[in-house]
Amino acid sequence: MRIGLTYDLREPYLESGLSEEETAEFDRPETIDAIAEALGALGHEPLRIGGIHDLTRALGRDESFDLVFNLAEGLRGTARESQVPALLDAFGIPYTFSGPLTLALALHKAVTKTIVRDQGVATAPFVLIREQEAPPTIPLDYPLFVKPEAEGSGMGIYGQSKVTDRNALDRAVRALRVWRAGPILVESFLPGREFTVGILGSGQDAQPLGVLEIQARSSEDQAAYGYLAKEEYDQRIDYRLVEDDAATQAAALALKTHRILGCQDASRVDIRLDPTGEPCFLEINPLAGLHPVRSDLVILARARGWSYTDLIRAIIHSALERTRGHPLPLERRPTHA
Repeated sequence: MRIGLTYDLREPYLESGLSEEETAEFDRPETIDAIAEALGALGHEPLRIGGIHDLTRALGRDESFDLVFNLAEGLRGTARESQVPALLDAFGIPYTFSGPLTLALALHKAVTKTIVRDQGVATAPFVLIREQEAPPTIPLDYPLFVKPEAEGSGMGIYGQSKVTDRNALDRAVRALRVWRAGPILVESFLPGREFTVGILGSGQDAQPLGVLEIQARSSEDQAAYGYLAKEEYDQRIDYRLVEDDAATQAAALALKTHRILGCQDASRVDIRLDPTGEPCFLEINPLAGLHPVRSDLVILARARGWSYTDLIRAIIHSALERTRGHPLPLERRPTHA
């Protein structure tokens, strides 16, 4: 198949003046190289497209693709991750991973937590502080955890994200507003073990790939698995494949969440245990990173004995099964003066 690759690379955004942390969700060239190599090894023809503007130009040139492997995160707007799949939907082109509605919901942690909580998924109690809104009286017991409501890759999360009194809460909120304006999520701090669960497949065909326990080496990282811990994971984090009772419960919760939100092909779900040992949903990434070395989903697959190509094969297989019988791209009609 001719498989297009949509993605946002970090380098152009760094050159435009954004910081390393502000570009954390975007891909490195080695990720795109690895996916293209895996697709080639599977007998496909990988075609590198780029981001939403590149895709728009490609479609304007009448380029065609049998499938698009979508990693594009987008830069602007509250539904930035939805832009590429929405455009592909408009042109009738099938793609990997979730559709625009799921991606828009999952980007916003408070919305996601509300939806899954209403469907019986345990999650920590929370309060959302909207932009420019003074921090209200928080009807939750300390310690609390403070983080951006609509960011990924651990951005805006540090050791000081765990707060134990009102003064610390106010400082954490101010720091986030200086760093980046946007809604802020304040939730009860969960003190227990932390897991990330990989899910492969869609709907009733979805199944857990496995459960990694995230074991931080410092007390700061134990409180917050944030941007710096993810960037320097080889020095700060130990990952352990676990299959005990807590991991089994975490996998079941992750699978339920994946299905509730309509995730497709793959996702990664973050879970932490509450003081009683019950697994609670933290957040879900339906567009999980695929760096061939450092991304959590890839680390999990490797721990299960999978090669990188095995993981890409599973994602492609799920997309093809899901889109079997998908209509061909819309026929272009000539325009008339």
